[in-house]
Amino acid sequence: MDYVSALLPPVVMAVFFISVIRVIVKTQGGANKAKEDAAVDAALARAEAARQPSPDA
Repeated sequence: MDYVSALLPPVVMAVFFISVIRVIVKTQGGANKAKEDAAVDAALARAEAARQPSPDA
């Protein structure tokens, strides 16, 4: 029975990893893609604006 306890953690982690990958692949695109893209674009614009020095200085 030692082999079962030795193999169980890697098998559980493999199943978890495959499940995470499947969720990531399934959620790409779809109806929320435009909202997600807009949120990323807004965050990048804020980061870019914060990085650039203000013209007043």
